[in-house]
Amino acid sequence: MKFPQILFVIMLSLLFACHNQKAKTFETLAPKEFAAKIKTTKNPQILDVRTPDEFESEHIENARNINWNNENFAENATLAYDKSKPVFVYCLSGGRSKKASKKLSELGFTNVYELDGGILGWNEEGLSSPSTAPIGMTMNDFNDLLNTDKKVLVDFYAEWCGPCKQMEPSILRMQKEMTDKVVVVRIDVDKNKTLAETLKINQLPTILIYENKAVQNKIIGLTSEENLKKQLQ
Repeated sequence: MKFPQILFVIMLSLLFACHNQKAKTFETLAPKEFAAKIKTTKNPQILDVRTPDEFESEHIENARNINWNNENFAENATLAYDKSKPVFVYCLSGGRSKKASKKLSELGFTNVYELDGGILGWNEEGLSSPSTAPIGMTMNDFNDLLNTDKKVLVDFYAEWCGPCKQMEPSILRMQKEMTDKVVVVRIDVDKNKTLAETLKINQLPTILIYENKAVQNKIIGLTSEENLKKQLQ
């Protein structure tokens, strides 16, 4: 093989190597796989990227809290964790943990595992420590809200949820303008964890529309005021 050809092959190999290195990213695991991976990892680094209030109310055993919404997230994570060892990342439902996991990979963390569905999915699989104390609204309280001859629109949201914030003006406007036809209820999942878990609310925002105490429609994710009004017709 002539020298120019050899040089071309070497350059091509380096190009593919760089591409593969850049392509390396985090791995998303289902709750049971995530738990099993933690169990088989010596001194696992577990990262909760929620707010301090969320972390204080409930978290996975041995997790540490570094708020993804803090502008110093990258610096704090780099100081707190060993990049050469696995790090297990989670949030409430998966939105923040995906962004955080991507950032950690960009920072040079070699093995990043993200919890699919967040701690809501973790709890749904029965992996959390059992608790008998309800947090926030009970199902009886919730059922009382449905005791009406009007349709009921229930908006499950969280203060940290971007799409929830985008929809808030529309929800509040409907709550004010449609009182003759619809009961509009907003429920913060962070303050009503027991209810959210019982109703299997694991993505935000989630809109449930009830009629005669039965769910008529379920809308997950960002949607328009026009679509919500259409679903209420």
